[in-house]
Amino acid sequence: MPAERESTRERLPAGATAAGRPRAGRLDQPRAPRRRLVPEWDPDAFGRLSERIARFLGTGRFIVWMTVVIIIWIVWNVAAPRHLRFDEYPFIFLTLALSLQASYAAPLILLAQNRQDDRDRVNLEQDRKRNERSIADTEYLTREVAALRMGLGEVATRDWLRSELQDLAKEVARELEEKSLNGHRPGAFAAERPSGRDRDDH
Repeated sequence: MPAERESTRERLPAGATAAGRPRAGRLDQPRAPRRRLVPEWDPDAFGRLSERIARFLGTGRFIVWMTVVIIIWIVWNVAAPRHLRFDEYPFIFLTLALSLQASYAAPLILLAQNRQDDRDRVNLEQDRKRNERSIADTEYLTREVAALRMGLGEVATRDWLRSELQDLAKEVARELEEKSLNGHRPGAFAAERPSGRDRDDH
Protein backbone atom coordinates (compact mmCIF):
# COMPACT_ATOMS: atom_id res chain seq x y z
CA MET A 1 0.00 0.00 0.00
CA PRO A 2 2.72 2.59 0.79
CA ALA A 3 4.39 1.85 -2.52
CA GLU A 4 1.12 2.48 -4.39
CA ARG A 5 0.63 5.81 -2.60
CA GLU A 6 4.14 6.90 -3.52
CA SER A 7 3.54 5.99 -7.15
CA THR A 8 0.32 8.04 -7.26
CA ARG A 9 2.11 10.99 -5.68
CA GLU A 10 4.75 10.79 -8.37
CA ARG A 11 2.12 10.68 -11.12
CA LEU A 12 0.13 13.72 -9.90
CA PRO A 13 2.15 16.97 -10.00
CA ALA A 14 1.82 19.30 -7.04
CA GLY A 15 1.61 23.09 -6.95
CA ALA A 16 -0.66 25.85 -8.22
CA THR A 17 0.18 25.16 -11.88
CA ALA A 18 -0.61 21.50 -11.77
CA ALA A 19 -1.69 20.27 -15.18
CA GLY A 20 -3.90 17.55 -13.79
CA ARG A 21 -6.30 19.95 -12.06
CA PRO A 22 -9.30 21.22 -14.02
CA ARG A 23 -8.96 24.90 -14.93
CA ALA A 24 -11.76 27.42 -15.09
CA GLY A 25 -12.22 29.59 -18.17
CA ARG A 26 -9.90 32.57 -18.39
CA LEU A 27 -11.50 35.97 -18.00
CA ASP A 28 -9.19 37.67 -20.49
CA GLN A 29 -10.19 35.40 -23.37
CA PRO A 30 -13.63 35.04 -25.01
CA ARG A 31 -15.43 31.77 -24.70
CA ALA A 32 -15.73 29.48 -27.65
CA PRO A 33 -19.16 29.73 -29.31
CA ARG A 34 -21.54 26.99 -28.28
CA ARG A 35 -23.22 24.86 -30.85
CA ARG A 36 -26.96 25.34 -31.02
CA LEU A 37 -29.55 23.05 -32.44
CA VAL A 38 -31.70 25.97 -33.58
CA PRO A 39 -30.26 27.78 -36.64
CA GLU A 40 -29.23 31.38 -36.09
CA TRP A 41 -30.29 34.29 -38.30
CA ASP A 42 -30.14 38.04 -38.31
CA PRO A 43 -33.54 39.39 -37.15
CA ASP A 44 -32.96 42.72 -38.88
CA ALA A 45 -32.11 41.09 -42.21
CA PHE A 46 -35.09 38.76 -41.90
CA GLY A 47 -37.34 41.70 -41.10
CA ARG A 48 -36.11 43.61 -44.16
CA LEU A 49 -36.75 40.54 -46.33
CA SER A 50 -40.26 40.19 -44.91
CA GLU A 51 -40.94 43.86 -45.65
CA ARG A 52 -39.81 43.41 -49.25
CA ILE A 53 -42.02 40.36 -49.68
CA ALA A 54 -45.00 42.08 -48.04
CA ARG A 55 -44.43 45.15 -50.22
CA PHE A 56 -44.37 42.95 -53.32
CA LEU A 57 -47.49 41.06 -52.24
CA GLY A 58 -49.36 44.34 -51.96
CA THR A 59 -48.68 45.42 -55.54
CA GLY A 60 -50.80 44.97 -58.63
CA ARG A 61 -47.91 43.21 -60.38
CA PHE A 62 -48.14 40.28 -57.94
CA ILE A 63 -51.89 39.96 -58.50
CA VAL A 64 -51.42 39.99 -62.28
CA TRP A 65 -48.64 37.38 -62.18
CA MET A 66 -50.60 35.15 -59.78
CA THR A 67 -53.69 35.38 -62.01
CA VAL A 68 -51.63 34.49 -65.11
CA VAL A 69 -50.04 31.48 -63.35
CA ILE A 70 -53.41 30.19 -62.15
CA ILE A 71 -54.96 30.55 -65.62
CA ILE A 72 -52.02 28.75 -67.26
CA TRP A 73 -52.17 26.06 -64.57
CA ILE A 74 -55.90 25.41 -65.11
CA VAL A 75 -55.72 25.57 -68.92
CA TRP A 76 -52.74 23.20 -69.00
CA ASN A 77 -54.39 20.63 -66.71
CA VAL A 78 -57.63 20.77 -68.70
CA ALA A 79 -56.47 21.03 -72.34
CA ALA A 80 -53.12 19.19 -72.25
CA PRO A 81 -52.85 15.47 -73.03
CA ARG A 82 -53.71 13.20 -70.12
CA HIS A 83 -50.16 11.92 -69.61
CA LEU A 84 -48.83 15.53 -69.36
CA ARG A 85 -51.36 16.67 -66.79
CA PHE A 86 -49.91 16.94 -63.28
CA ASP A 87 -52.96 18.33 -61.42
CA GLU A 88 -56.30 17.25 -62.80
CA TYR A 89 -59.66 18.54 -61.74
CA PRO A 90 -60.48 19.51 -58.91
CA PHE A 91 -56.90 20.96 -58.87
CA ILE A 92 -55.90 19.76 -55.40
CA PHE A 93 -52.24 20.62 -55.89
CA LEU A 94 -53.14 24.19 -56.91
CA THR A 95 -55.30 24.54 -53.80
CA LEU A 96 -52.46 23.31 -51.61
CA ALA A 97 -50.00 25.70 -53.27
CA LEU A 98 -52.32 28.67 -52.75
CA SER A 99 -52.93 27.64 -49.14
CA LEU A 100 -49.17 27.36 -48.53
CA GLN A 101 -48.64 30.77 -50.07
CA ALA A 102 -51.36 32.28 -47.87
CA SER A 103 -49.98 30.59 -44.73
CA TYR A 104 -46.58 32.18 -45.35
CA ALA A 105 -47.85 35.51 -46.61
CA ALA A 106 -49.94 36.29 -43.52
CA PRO A 107 -47.08 36.02 -40.96
CA LEU A 108 -44.73 37.94 -43.26
CA ILE A 109 -47.26 40.75 -43.61
CA LEU A 110 -47.80 40.80 -39.83
CA LEU A 111 -44.04 40.95 -39.25
CA ALA A 112 -43.71 43.84 -41.68
CA GLN A 113 -46.60 45.64 -39.99
CA ASN A 114 -45.00 45.14 -36.57
CA ARG A 115 -41.74 46.62 -37.81
CA GLN A 116 -43.62 49.55 -39.32
CA ASP A 117 -45.48 50.06 -36.03
CA ASP A 118 -42.17 50.08 -34.16
CA ARG A 119 -40.78 52.68 -36.56
CA ASP A 120 -43.93 54.78 -36.24
CA ARG A 121 -43.71 54.58 -32.46
CA VAL A 122 -40.09 55.74 -32.51
CA ASN A 123 -40.95 58.56 -34.94
CA LEU A 124 -43.87 59.66 -32.77
CA GLU A 125 -41.65 59.68 -29.70
CA GLN A 126 -39.06 61.77 -31.51
CA ASP A 127 -41.75 64.14 -32.79
CA ARG A 128 -43.13 64.48 -29.26
CA LYS A 129 -39.69 65.31 -27.85
CA ARG A 130 -39.07 67.75 -30.69
CA ASN A 131 -42.42 69.45 -30.03
CA GLU A 132 -41.62 69.70 -26.32
CA ARG A 133 -38.28 71.31 -27.12
CA SER A 134 -39.88 73.74 -29.56
CA ILE A 135 -42.56 74.67 -27.00
CA ALA A 136 -39.90 75.23 -24.34
CA ASP A 137 -37.87 77.37 -26.76
CA THR A 138 -40.97 79.38 -27.68
CA GLU A 139 -41.80 80.01 -24.04
CA TYR A 140 -38.23 81.06 -23.35
CA LEU A 141 -38.23 83.47 -26.31
CA THR A 142 -41.59 84.87 -25.20
CA ARG A 143 -40.24 85.58 -21.73
CA GLU A 144 -37.14 87.19 -23.22
CA VAL A 145 -39.21 89.42 -25.52
CA ALA A 146 -41.41 90.45 -22.58
CA ALA A 147 -38.31 91.26 -20.52
CA LEU A 148 -36.91 93.33 -23.39
CA ARG A 149 -40.17 95.24 -23.71
CA MET A 150 -40.18 95.97 -19.99
CA GLY A 151 -36.54 97.08 -20.19
CA LEU A 152 -37.20 99.29 -23.20
CA GLY A 153 -40.02 100.98 -21.32
CA GLU A 154 -37.44 102.39 -18.87
CA VAL A 155 -34.91 103.46 -21.55
CA ALA A 156 -34.89 107.00 -22.88
CA THR A 157 -35.89 106.93 -26.51
CA ARG A 158 -34.99 109.45 -29.20
CA ASP A 159 -38.47 110.98 -29.28
CA TRP A 160 -38.49 111.42 -25.51
CA LEU A 161 -35.06 113.10 -25.56
CA ARG A 162 -36.18 115.38 -28.40
CA SER A 163 -39.30 116.42 -26.53
CA GLU A 164 -37.31 117.09 -23.34
CA LEU A 165 -34.75 119.18 -25.21
CA GLN A 166 -37.52 121.16 -26.89
CA ASP A 167 -39.17 121.85 -23.52
CA LEU A 168 -35.80 122.90 -22.07
CA ALA A 169 -35.13 125.23 -25.03
CA LYS A 170 -38.56 126.79 -24.57
CA GLU A 171 -37.92 127.36 -20.86
CA VAL A 172 -34.51 128.95 -21.57
CA ALA A 173 -36.01 131.18 -24.25
CA ARG A 174 -38.82 132.22 -21.88
CA GLU A 175 -36.38 133.09 -19.10
CA LEU A 176 -34.24 135.13 -21.48
CA GLU A 177 -37.30 137.04 -22.63
CA GLU A 178 -38.34 137.72 -19.05
CA LYS A 179 -34.88 138.98 -18.13
CA SER A 180 -34.68 141.18 -21.19
CA LEU A 181 -38.07 142.68 -20.34
CA ASN A 182 -36.99 143.39 -16.74
CA GLY A 183 -33.98 145.37 -18.03
CA HIS A 184 -31.20 143.08 -16.85
CA ARG A 185 -27.94 143.45 -18.69
CA PRO A 186 -25.16 140.93 -18.90
CA GLY A 187 -22.92 143.17 -16.79
CA ALA A 188 -25.52 143.32 -14.08
CA PHE A 189 -25.19 139.63 -13.36
CA ALA A 190 -21.44 140.05 -12.95
CA ALA A 191 -21.87 143.02 -10.63
CA GLU A 192 -24.35 141.25 -8.49
CA ARG A 193 -22.01 138.32 -7.98
CA PRO A 194 -19.66 138.66 -4.99
CA SER A 195 -15.94 138.66 -5.66
CA GLY A 196 -13.71 135.81 -4.67
CA ARG A 197 -12.31 137.62 -1.63
CA ASP A 198 -15.73 138.55 -0.35
CA ARG A 199 -16.87 134.99 -0.90
CA ASP A 200 -13.96 133.79 1.24
CA ASP A 201 -14.76 136.32 3.94
CA HIS A 202 -18.29 135.07 4.10
